[in-house]
Amino acid sequence: MFQLLDKEPEILDAPDASPLEVTGPVVRFEDVHFAYDPDRPILKGISFTVPAGKTIAVVGPSGAGKSTISRLLYRFYDVSSGKITIDGQDVREVGQDTLRAAIGMVPQDTVLFNDTIRYNIRYGRPGASDDDVERAAAMAQIAPFIASLPKGFDTPVGERGLKLSGGEKQRVAIARTILKAPPILILDEATSALDTQTERDIQSALDAVSANRTTLVIAHRLSTVVNADEIIVLRDGVIAERGRHQALLARDGLYAQMWNRQLEASQAEELLRKTANDPDGFVQRGRPAAE
Repeated sequence: MFQLLDKEPEILDAPDASPLEVTGPVVRFEDVHFAYDPDRPILKGISFTVPAGKTIAVVGPSGAGKSTISRLLYRFYDVSSGKITIDGQDVREVGQDTLRAAIGMVPQDTVLFNDTIRYNIRYGRPGASDDDVERAAAMAQIAPFIASLPKGFDTPVGERGLKLSGGEKQRVAIARTILKAPPILILDEATSALDTQTERDIQSALDAVSANRTTLVIAHRLSTVVNADEIIVLRDGVIAERGRHQALLARDGLYAQMWNRQLEASQAEELLRKTANDPDGFVQRGRPAAE
């Protein structure tokens, strides 16, 4: 049971590691190469900058290397070559505790503990007051839901949050990140596990937590990144395209192809949802009912 605790970590602090000093913060990937397996490179010379207070999105087909970028920034792994810096400091040369304290992450699969909603939000900043927790919940737009529960913030969420829906769990994760108040934010496929309607409902909460923060968005659904200051399009571990949403659509390249495919899928999903809610009206308009 305790064998995992006995294992030596693969990523260690440098003997002379110094605390990360955050001033901007500006995040830079400089000619980053990385491979989980030496025979299968994942990133092949990636370079981009996330300016202070701006939002940069990374998109691309499955297997393009999107989530690897967030893992390298959080230093779950070290780059094979090149470097990642925050305000000019190589992340390999600073203490991991100070690095991770400066970064907040909202992942696709939110980790919740078998405890109360209050405990799970407060995990972002254990010393936070009840007022701070409740303010974070309000900003994450989950306060009305919590108020509707008989035990409110003291409601248990169950193992891995099984008593909450996917959207509710994500809002708890957003509230936790708001409470942590990190200068750097990573949204790693934060809405990919949600249906389109739920994604739309929580997008404003994600916008609130990322406002004025240096934000890296790893996204599958392109509808979540249309307002990003720059969109990086990865393909096979290299940057295939980069620019803002409208400029990338005008190029009619990989991004435009992905956008059009997702738009068609979203429209089909919306049509099916309306059919399920009002099948009689659907038939009366002269269209075939879903079998």
